[in-house]
Amino acid sequence: MNESFVIQSDIANLPYVEERVFHFCHECHVGNYYSTVSVAALQAAANAIVHGNGSDASKTVTVTLGTCRGGVFVEVEDQGAGFRFDDFGTLESLEKGSGIFVMKSLADRMCYSDGGRVVRMEFDIAGIDPADALERAAVLQSHFALVAA
Repeated sequence: MNESFVIQSDIANLPYVEERVFHFCHECHVGNYYSTVSVAALQAAANAIVHGNGSDASKTVTVTLGTCRGGVFVEVEDQGAGFRFDDFGTLESLEKGSGIFVMKSLADRMCYSDGGRVVRMEFDIAGIDPADALERAAVLQSHFALVAA
């Protein structure tokens, strides 16, 4: 089951992304994963709008939601120039922004393609390992403690 939709590059369209993720998760019977998938999807869409497309309303963002290898995925594509994604997503790179770090912390797998214009995040649904869940929670807690400081 895959579905794609296109939004204009305006952060006012993020509630639509959230609504589509909500319905997708419930249609796939994984509503208990909605928060995890939604936070990552909204961050990816916001990054695509603001950083990828420079908030240029003439450009679009394509979001694809689907099922894969015992889980679900979210793929977000912008019309920007791409970026050096290897420079982001670690604790050391938080001064550049925390969005990619949060996305990476929530997804089981995350990869970029097309020079950084497309991000794909996969979420294992068959059952998250409790140790992984605790590790993710600890990483996110340390991140938010750093942000609050």
